[in-house]
Amino acid sequence: MKTAKRSPQSIDSKILNRIRGKGRGAVHVPGDFLDLGSREAVDLVLHRLARKETIRRLARGVYDFPKQHPVLGLLSPSADAVAQALAGRDRTRLQPAGAYAANALGLSEQVPAKAVFLTDGPSRTVTIGSMTIQLRRTTPRNMAAAGRLSGLLIQGLRELGAEHVSPARIEHLKRTLPADQRRELLKDLALAPAWMHTIFRALAEEAS
Repeated sequence: MKTAKRSPQSIDSKILNRIRGKGRGAVHVPGDFLDLGSREAVDLVLHRLARKETIRRLARGVYDFPKQHPVLGLLSPSADAVAQALAGRDRTRLQPAGAYAANALGLSEQVPAKAVFLTDGPSRTVTIGSMTIQLRRTTPRNMAAAGRLSGLLIQGLRELGAEHVSPARIEHLKRTLPADQRRELLKDLALAPAWMHTIFRALAEEAS
């Protein structure tokens, strides 16, 4: 007896399975699915899923599989999730910068309206609701410590300026930053401006 041939999985179900596999809160762009079909076909599927409200269109070519809160309803995605999606499938490196970096370190309580990320990939800016996410192409030197605590510290401290790095803020960093990561700061000392060297040393020595 012949068994019936299984029909190949449609591009719709392949894309939906990948979206579900990433989980709620993940952000997607068409480039994430080009191994599954042509750009035109991918765009059509994403449009259909957004129309069904399975996913949400955040901006042109940017979608998320939103988390839902029982009281607040659909939640906005994190700036980091949007930036990672904009960086593309090759996952070019990203480095939080400016007020966003200072806030991430707890050095500033002000939540910035613009989240700036330095990148070694193409520049791009999207606005989602009241939040703007900007990828800003920069020099290799500025990306040398990307993905490490030293990179975040360099950008956050640069935003504050030397005159605003008080002893209280340094104590805050000692309390909140992991000791194992602080011990690694001295390896990137040469990448930091000279005025930050004493701060890096203080944080690293406290963790040793």
